[in-house]
Amino acid sequence: MNITVIGTGYVGLVTGACFSKMGNKVYCVDIDENKINGLKNGQMPIFEPNLKTIVVDSQKRGDLIFTTDLKIALDDTNIIFIAVGTPMNDDGSANLDYVFEAARNIAESITHESLIVVKSTVPIGTSFEIKKIINSISDVKVDIASNPEFLKEGRAIEDFMHPDRVVIGAESEEVFEILKELYRPFTLNHERFVLMDIKSSELTKYVSNAMLATKISFMNEIANICEVTGANIQEVRRGVGSDKRIGYDYIYAGCGYGGSCFPKDVNALINTAKANGYYPRILSQVEEVNLNQKNVLVNKVADRFGDDLNGLTFGIWGLSFKPGTDDVRESTSLVVISKLIDKGAKIRAYDPQAMDEFKKTIDEMYLDSIEFSENRYSAIENCDALILITEWKEFRNPDFALLSENLNKKVIFDGRNIYSKKITSMGFELHQIGC
Repeated sequence: MNITVIGTGYVGLVTGACFSKMGNKVYCVDIDENKINGLKNGQMPIFEPNLKTIVVDSQKRGDLIFTTDLKIALDDTNIIFIAVGTPMNDDGSANLDYVFEAARNIAESITHESLIVVKSTVPIGTSFEIKKIINSISDVKVDIASNPEFLKEGRAIEDFMHPDRVVIGAESEEVFEILKELYRPFTLNHERFVLMDIKSSELTKYVSNAMLATKISFMNEIANICEVTGANIQEVRRGVGSDKRIGYDYIYAGCGYGGSCFPKDVNALINTAKANGYYPRILSQVEEVNLNQKNVLVNKVADRFGDDLNGLTFGIWGLSFKPGTDDVRESTSLVVISKLIDKGAKIRAYDPQAMDEFKKTIDEMYLDSIEFSENRYSAIENCDALILITEWKEFRNPDFALLSENLNKKVIFDGRNIYSKKITSMGFELHQIGC
């Protein structure tokens, strides 16, 4: 099939690359000429394992084409994916400017009957608004469908190539069959299609992320209860997770979730509910608990060293919001580092992938107080404590003898509960979440 994907951000680029890997001819369109030129030369705008290999190989075969010319792409395709960003507005609602701009651009360039597939995460009813915009500008017949993405950063290629399910919202059996045929190579082993109406499909994406965010915030709340009662969240997690109705996924306590999806989608769902006259009490607390959880490490540092941190330096391991990505949007590291500096501390930081993005994201006023290190061990030299924020694999089993030599004080704040209490027998002072 010949496909156009509008947007070469995280979702659009992964979508275009994976479709092209299966032999489809895919045009990836973006208005950012520098990004497009970089992609043509194999330069990825994001870090995602295995993405570059697919992009380079598919371009060599001629199956993946990067362009800023939407008309050229639309003239050669009849399935158009909208995969542009929907960032959060100040009031928590989804900003649909890029989505509606894409709709107008499609309407001005389209020349033949096509299927418009909304891949972007959008509020209920947006797909119909897109169709209305196109119909108001162009006489060309278009069908509309919703096909939300369920990609985890750090393993997005694996998720796309081997999906748990493919959710499709459409108005006709013909559209369902077109998209089922497109996704058939990804679902050969098992029937994974979940077919529904368009509004339900749009909502399914939000509910999925809100449910996962709720599990995380719930366990973080329980971790805080463990701390004040003397229970151990690790033991509680094992006891709770062994119930097959609950399971072990997303019930690990830590220092808060981040990223581009959970905070944005929870807030957008809250906003949608309120706009329709319903106040979502549980969802409102999910985000509040998470915001408070990002302060837990700061509070633990202050309890240990006092509120005045002048003269102290802290080594930070991990800046991205999760392992396997360079994404620092809504990362706990932004909160922890800025608040420690506000208290007078100096920071020495290391992350395998996210240091450049972190420098671009954190307020410039803090950069003079941060030294970025070339490896994990140089990041803790002459530091008064190690603070682990992101559980990259290289941090899981470090050389504790080397940590002991490099740290001024053998103090570790473990924001993801990855270290065993056994290290206290080596003289380390270990502070964790809920245990």
